[in-house]
Parts: sequence; C-alpha cells; structure tokens
Amino acid sequence: MTYHPKSDFMGVMMERGYLADCTDYQALDAALVKGVVPAYIGYDATASSLHVGHLLNIMMLRWLQRTGHKPITLMGGGTTKVGDPSFRADERPLLSAAQIDVNIDAMKQVFARYLSYGDQPTDAIMLNNAEWLDGLNYLDFLRDIGRHFSVNRMLAFESVKSRLDREQSLSFLEFNYMILQAYDFLELNRRYGCLLQMGGSDQWGNIINGIDLTRRVLDHEIFGLTSPLLTTSDGRKMGKSQGGAVWLNGDMLSPYEFWQFWRNTTDADVGRFLKLYTEVPVDECNRLGSLAGSEINGAKIVLANAVTTLLHGAEAAAAAEATARDVFEKGGVGEDLPTFTVSQADLPVTVAQLFVRAGLSGSGKDAKRLIAEGGARLNDEVVLDAGHKLGAGELAEPVKLTAGRKRHALVVLG
Repeated sequence: MTYHPKSDFMGVMMERGYLADCTDYQALDAALVKGVVPAYIGYDATASSLHVGHLLNIMMLRWLQRTGHKPITLMGGGTTKVGDPSFRADERPLLSAAQIDVNIDAMKQVFARYLSYGDQPTDAIMLNNAEWLDGLNYLDFLRDIGRHFSVNRMLAFESVKSRLDREQSLSFLEFNYMILQAYDFLELNRRYGCLLQMGGSDQWGNIINGIDLTRRVLDHEIFGLTSPLLTTSDGRKMGKSQGGAVWLNGDMLSPYEFWQFWRNTTDADVGRFLKLYTEVPVDECNRLGSLAGSEINGAKIVLANAVTTLLHGAEAAAAAEATARDVFEKGGVGEDLPTFTVSQADLPVTVAQLFVRAGLSGSGKDAKRLIAEGGARLNDEVVLDAGHKLGAGELAEPVKLTAGRKRHALVVLG
C-alpha cells in the first residue's frame, strides 16, 4: 500500500505493523488530523484477566492516546451474556451476571497501566455495554434495528460461514452477537461521538455491520481499522505458552513468568515484537531484531524488560531480570521463581506429578515424554525416572524444577 498518512496515529499504525485493513484510509486520516477522534475496542469478560493475545490492541489504544486522541475501553457486560461466535468451533459457556461483573473488575487494573483515564478531551473512558443492552425491549429492537440486517449477508461473513461449512451448530443466541456488537458502535457514536472501532482482523465483519447500521440509522460516517491476527514465526497462536494462556494480571501469572515469556521469544520475532509491544523507536527495533548469534539474547532482554515495565513497572522488570540471571548464569534458585506448595497429605508424589502441578507440563503424558527426552531437571540434575517418588525428606528444602532450558518452578513443602 502506497498511501502516506498525514496523522501521527495512522503513521504509527503503518510504520510499526499494527494495520491490517481500514474501511477508508484517507477519510479516517483526515478526521485524525482535524481533531480529537474517540475510538473504541470491545472486551468481553469471559475470564478474570486479559491475556497476551489482547496486548496488541491495548497498545493500539495507548498509541491512540499518545498521538492526541481519546480511547474508549468498552467492557462487554451485555455481550458476554451471548458470547462471540467468531471463528469458534463451539458455543462459549454462559456466565452469570455476577461472574461477569467480577471479571470486569479484575480486568480494569491492566487498562490503568496502559491508559490515562479522566475527564479531559484525550483521557480514556471505560464503559459497559450492559448500560444500553440490558434494558432493550425485544420487539422494539427487532423493529428498529433488526430490519437493517440481511441474513443472507450475515451468513456470508467468514466467521459464520466457516462454522456452517464445517456443519458445526451455530445457535440463534450466538447469531445475535454481531447485531449487538453493531448496535454498540451505533450507541457509542450517538452518546460519545465515537468515530472509530478497532479490533483484530477476525472482527472485520462485525465492524462493517456497525458502520452500516450507524450510517442507516444516524446517517453518520464512522470508520473501522483492524490489526493482523498474530502468530509466532513457528506458527503458534500469539499468547499461548506450553503452560497455557499468558495472563496479564499479576495474581494469575507472576511478573517473572511474564518476563520469561518474552525472554523466550524466537529470534525471528524479536524485531517485530519490539515494534508492536514496546515504545522503543522503530530504527532501534530494526537494529535489535537484526542481531544474530548470542547478541540476539541481549535484544530479547530489552524486549522482556520493556514489555514487563509497561505492565508491571520497572522494578518488577529489573527483579525478573535479576532472577533470570541468578537462575541461568549462577545456577542458583531465584527468589521470584513461580512457587507452588505440596502438602504433607499429598506425599509421596512422583516427579511427573510435580511437573504437571507446577504448570511445566500440560498432562502426565506430557511430563513423561519430557522426562524420556531428557528435558526435565530436578535441582539441575536430569530426571531419569518419571515414576520416582519424593517424600518429606526430599522436599525438606525447596526443590527447583526445570523444563527444557528456560522454564523453572520451585516446589516447597506446606
């Protein structure tokens, strides 16, 4: 694409690799130059923490604010009751209203690290779509909003089509999700002057629906912008590790484990991740990403420190780096290693069971395979027998477990 943006925000989106598609590059760019543009991203409260998969679009909101515009974090108190079917093979489990509220409260702490909330023109605001969705009258909604939607067109959207092509059930409840999301954009434009919705490229169809609905009902011009759906260079979905989701809340994943996730980045991804997940200048991202051999490890530490500082603070990043240095360079046991407790009642316990409980293996079968391949260590000694049992004597002092070369945990007796 040869378009040269005039606005700072669009320039950042294109230069750092955030941009997959936009409904109208030039008109949005002109609006961004003209004045403050309110823009939103929606977050359904399906868990009590966001994960690394959300971090790219949180960074988009951060850059939006840094370039003089107004971020809106829209919490899906209403839409979570339905569940987004986009590119899913099955229906999401339905949560109670109380659990949704608990999840939203737990998610708020992350946004506060990246965005400045307040009452000024470019301060972020947090909204909950339950505010307008919970009180909808079904018949009025069908008549006023439903008539603008073509079922033929909705069935043609890739997120729906892929599910139907595989002959997987799509409930009427889920089918309504895209209408509710479109209605969110209409209400945000009507109530808050919101001009832009952003999201991953899997949200393109839902975003287009909202733009069309707002044009039909209010005759307002609004815009959509999507980011690429990221996979790592080895093909894995971004935000997943061998231990499961990489959570952003510190009580669900320690700052050390978060730091370690980024330190373990594949060489080929370092430059790209520096551009997307940090504020390191682009030229420096390119330089660090082009390093080879042992020098790329230094670039990975820069990446891990920068991303961890944004989320958990500079002190947590420095402590994580110090712990890693203690573990890797000195062979010691760092104080900040993830720790789990084994009770006396559970003893004796096999080595394989310890690796599973510590989150270093996904199952007993995975643990046995790790041990058979020589990838498991106990106090830096290779484990040879998956069925070896440890009792109170062996666990009198903290025991360090290592999976591969880079993932560690401490076991203590409680």
